[in-house]
Amino acid sequence: MGGGGGGEEGNNLEFTPTWVVAVVCSVIVAASFAAERFLHYGGTFLKKKNQKPLYEALLKIKEELMLLGFISLLLTVTQNGIIKICVPEGWTHHMLPCSLKDKKEKESAKLTEHFQTFFSFSHIPATVRHLLADNEDHQPTAAEKLGHCAKKGKVPLLSVEALHHLHIFIFVLAIVHVTFCVLTVVFGGLKIRQWKHWENSIGDQINGTPDLESTVTHVREHAFIQNRFTGFGKESTVLGWVKSFFKQFYGSVTKLDYVTLRLGFIMTHCRGNPKFNFHKYMIRALEDDFKKVVGISWYLWIFVVIFLLLNINGWHTYFWISFVPLILLLAVGTKLEHVIIQLAHEVAEKHTAIEGELVVQPRDDHFWFHRPHIVLFLIHFILFQNAFEIAFFFWILFTYGFDSCIMGRVRYIIPRLVIGVFIQVLCSYSTLPLYAIVTQMGTHFKKAIFDEQVQARLVGWAQKAKKKGLRGDSNAQSAQGSAQVGAGIQLGAVFRRASAPEENVIVPTNEGHQ
Repeated sequence: MGGGGGGEEGNNLEFTPTWVVAVVCSVIVAASFAAERFLHYGGTFLKKKNQKPLYEALLKIKEELMLLGFISLLLTVTQNGIIKICVPEGWTHHMLPCSLKDKKEKESAKLTEHFQTFFSFSHIPATVRHLLADNEDHQPTAAEKLGHCAKKGKVPLLSVEALHHLHIFIFVLAIVHVTFCVLTVVFGGLKIRQWKHWENSIGDQINGTPDLESTVTHVREHAFIQNRFTGFGKESTVLGWVKSFFKQFYGSVTKLDYVTLRLGFIMTHCRGNPKFNFHKYMIRALEDDFKKVVGISWYLWIFVVIFLLLNINGWHTYFWISFVPLILLLAVGTKLEHVIIQLAHEVAEKHTAIEGELVVQPRDDHFWFHRPHIVLFLIHFILFQNAFEIAFFFWILFTYGFDSCIMGRVRYIIPRLVIGVFIQVLCSYSTLPLYAIVTQMGTHFKKAIFDEQVQARLVGWAQKAKKKGLRGDSNAQSAQGSAQVGAGIQLGAVFRRASAPEENVIVPTNEGHQ
């Protein structure tokens, strides 16, 4: 834990050996180029593997690093101006992370150390000697810190040391957030890839085009309904939510769930291709969403400011805030499990027996505010808030020490760390896999259903059709509608040509197209 005093800084560049300057610059430049080359080769590797979503996520990480660089530059350039902003001393006695008593004890311990350090140097600049002589009745650290503001009877708004520590915290927060997002997607992806053998077994069972209406299925006797259907009435509703809450902790997605949800998706969006590789589509959609959560959005920076504002002595703010991502994560997991129960209820309430296989009906109505993407926003916030908690802990630990007053009491620290680890594990192995499959049960399919070449062809075709329509019709709105209808008609044909080698031919329905 460095004191940050001016007497500890040594000589400026005018009296610093050139070999020291050269060595330090070489190390910094070499480390920077090594990091840049690592990201570059990582992007090249992802391109070769045709992993465009992950490549775009890597670009997002580069954007975050560029933002951090700009923040670093801004703090460095404005540092001298910030420390010259003077405020009445009384303003700095309110909303402190530590009590004034802790501050006085800490400063009294530092003053002697700083005083001795000043006089331990054999070559003290004349200006410093003059300053010490004129202020021998005052404490050296106080003179050093006040300086410009002391003449006005005020104190600096923010010290150089505090500004430096804030600088480090912002950097640590961004790094921890990106790391946690990557770990969550990696471990969650490993869980989802375990479902691949379910997809393969389904493909092996399908010979040609099966006749889905050749048998009669008694709905209440179907295993999916028996596992998910909780009955009718208010009691069954409460039981459904309770069951959903506990279900997320064990066997959140079973093979029966996967088979049923997969069939519901195919019968809604690509009825003509029962061999559609649902697992591959789900992985592509998850990778597509990953690039949205790896960055720190502007509204998350607002939360950072709010959290820093509320870190007041005696409030134990970060202890209570640690429950926010935990509660949200449990709510998200419960909701995703309950969507599966709702799909089962919808079928069980409408039918006693049906021809063919049991087919659930994906609809946005099952999600909060009829918007499945809200779940992704919540997961983004949960991961960020959890990263904030862990980053703040390690920042305090290595900057001020475990015994620092800002760290808080042990009985508040241990639960925070346990909650952070629990959130990371549950989100990786339960919530993220649930999100990957359940959010496909919306009214619309995601663009990941098409590979990149098909997406490019569709966009180009739609744009050309729109331009032609605009030339032939003075009514632009009607022309745009015609272009969209024409694009929908051509989707099947274009996708057939592009996906024939993979036998992944689908014919999306009109209502499923976005």
